[in-house]
Amino acid sequence: MKKLNRLTFLIGSLLILAACGTSTSDPEPNNDEQTDNEQENTEVNLWDQIKESGELTVATSGTLIAASYYDEDDQLTGYDVEVVKEIANRLDLNVSFEIMGIDGMLPAIDSGRIDLAANDIEPTDSRREQFNFSEPYKYSYSTMVVRESDYSEIHSLADLEGKRAGGGATTIYSQIAEYYGAEVVTYGNAGNEAYLRDVSNGRTDVVVNDFYLSTFGVAAFPDFDIMIHPDLKFHPTEQAIVMRKGEAELTDVINEVLAEMREDGTLTELATQFYQQDASIQQEDDIEELDPEIEL
Repeated sequence: MKKLNRLTFLIGSLLILAACGTSTSDPEPNNDEQTDNEQENTEVNLWDQIKESGELTVATSGTLIAASYYDEDDQLTGYDVEVVKEIANRLDLNVSFEIMGIDGMLPAIDSGRIDLAANDIEPTDSRREQFNFSEPYKYSYSTMVVRESDYSEIHSLADLEGKRAGGGATTIYSQIAEYYGAEVVTYGNAGNEAYLRDVSNGRTDVVVNDFYLSTFGVAAFPDFDIMIHPDLKFHPTEQAIVMRKGEAELTDVINEVLAEMREDGTLTELATQFYQQDASIQQEDDIEELDPEIEL
């Protein structure tokens, strides 16, 4: 019983985001030109810097079963974590994980504090304008966690109007909820128990999130008045590794390793281990597309 309680607690932690020189005969570049040159040179050299240091620095949350979490031995694991570990292993690199909330990951990449982020992150059009993404290593779709007793009075995306939705401040799921009229209640890098308890007790009405992650969260709390909405499957998604914009060489290297892992079955093996089904392949379910006017 003690071990079962320990496992439930762990599952509850789910969830729920060099300047270029000039010759003396050349005119001095203005500040904007210097900034552009510095950024370009940094981008070109990042993969070389990683090889020289022998280490990848990677942001992840550590609270997102089954993507990124701490197991019973307090070891960081999960599908995203193990995919990154395997990439580093095949590149003969060490990997150092930095634990942070989803809202801090993309700024940390942009500032150069970390090399990559791996935390079930979706490469939307707006994010692609600011960051590079690997090829997808996970495919899924969005759903809702609602109260089992009354469906939280939600039977369609339009029914989010006026509801309270638990979520991270900058996640795609919160953007979806807001677009359809929900008020988003934010939690930071909180565990899944906080999100799901609030739906159960009526403080909030719904959690919009990834199908696989939501399934694990609901299963962890059988005494809560919650369920995966049986009728709502929407917004097919891909998840990928994030890195700074312009890092073409690093992106190519990671994509080559991911392609090897897909071809030799490693992605399928890891996805099945953590999700009990192959989340590394595209879904064949009938999944509703979002309103085309929504900009994610």
